[in-house]
Amino acid sequence: MNAAPILHILTNRIKISLYVDWLEVCELALGLDNLVGLLKAAGEPTRFRLLALLGAGDLTVTDLTEILGQSQPRISRHLKLLAEEDLIDRYQEGAWAYFRLKQDGKAAELVKQLLSVASPNDAVLLRDFERLSSVKRVRAERAQDYFSRNASAWDELRRLHVSDDAVESALSKLIGTTPVDSMLDLGTGTGRILQLLSGIYRRAIGIDASRDMLAVARSNLDKAGVAHASVRHGDILNLPLESQDFDLVVVHQVLHFLDHPEMALAEAARMLRPNGRLVIIDLAPHTLEYLREDHAHVRLGFSHQTMEEWLKKAGLLPEKAVDLHSGNASAQSLDVTIWVARDPRLLIAGEQVIDAPLLSAGRA
Repeated sequence: MNAAPILHILTNRIKISLYVDWLEVCELALGLDNLVGLLKAAGEPTRFRLLALLGAGDLTVTDLTEILGQSQPRISRHLKLLAEEDLIDRYQEGAWAYFRLKQDGKAAELVKQLLSVASPNDAVLLRDFERLSSVKRVRAERAQDYFSRNASAWDELRRLHVSDDAVESALSKLIGTTPVDSMLDLGTGTGRILQLLSGIYRRAIGIDASRDMLAVARSNLDKAGVAHASVRHGDILNLPLESQDFDLVVVHQVLHFLDHPEMALAEAARMLRPNGRLVIIDLAPHTLEYLREDHAHVRLGFSHQTMEEWLKKAGLLPEKAVDLHSGNASAQSLDVTIWVARDPRLLIAGEQVIDAPLLSAGRA
């Protein structure tokens, strides 16, 4: 059998593959100085190991010191160099600083390509990820301890609520399966919404005021393998984020804890890109006064009229409201409503923002 035709086909396939890879690199269009600086930063062994670890989720300096077995000053110095080249993000959570692989930008795309060609069987990287698994196990145990200590109170409320399955099913149906670039989950709690919607967003951030709940959320995201979402400590009334950066913002069972829910909605609206959606899941009006004292509820649910007034005041267009009934015939039941609103501005040609005319909102 003549091997020449087969060799010719294989050679052409290799050429095509290399050409496609070259086109992908060309699309990054990094300047020479930036490219050399990036490669120098990523090319040092310890820093490459750090990038690989941070690609698997958010970690602290203490976590990285434990995994790599190097001193804290040394790890901090490497992280500083990576941050200067815009390869990683740093955010503060109380006394702790968390680090994460940069998600956006040309440098981030090139780093992802570099990490993708590293051998999964490399002995050093395998050892690093084994130690990472150990760190995550300890994190999960701490989170579970907190969860167990508070489980009885949460179980009591769950018996009154519409079931989680019913709420999640309705939420998924309302949001749909159309992909979005970015999502923000306000009051992320256990991180359940980040997990539920992980198939539709490219990147996501969850915000919560409780550091204990953030530990639970990180553990749950780790177990679910959701690496393209991160969680951060923050105040829902003063978010530590850039305006107009999210296509979808979800506020799940948070507003009834607030003195001024309308201020939280205004802050959520500030986060939306033109034509972005805000989805609110919260309690319908009820009369269970004891929830104020026993569970720190400030508001006893929200009517359609009140919510729509707040949404319009925040500059949003109410589109839909869906009521979910608990099925519990007793007076001790809590119905849930899901509201959907949209930023009415339109983005023209990717740059110019114009105001769209307000339309009448529909309701399911």
